[in-house]
Amino acid sequence: MSGNDAATKYVPCPKCGSTDVKQVGYTWWGGFLGSKLMHHVKCNACSATYNGKTGKPNTMKIAIYMIVVGALIIALWDILDL
Repeated sequence: MSGNDAATKYVPCPKCGSTDVKQVGYTWWGGFLGSKLMHHVKCNACSATYNGKTGKPNTMKIAIYMIVVGALIIALWDILDL
């Protein structure tokens, strides 16, 4: 995706106002799926990360995502008696 496509698809960076942003492909907290679910983008100008649809931080959503995934792993661990 070119920078122009990103400019029309995502809101400008809330930190610096740049429209040169890209979708984050992989994160330590959500792998490939979490960043896609949350429209997690990174500004190429200032390196800020945020929700590309709303322009707001994904911090709370990331925390909830990690808690839910952790609970599912614990439940699966218990079910399988590992």
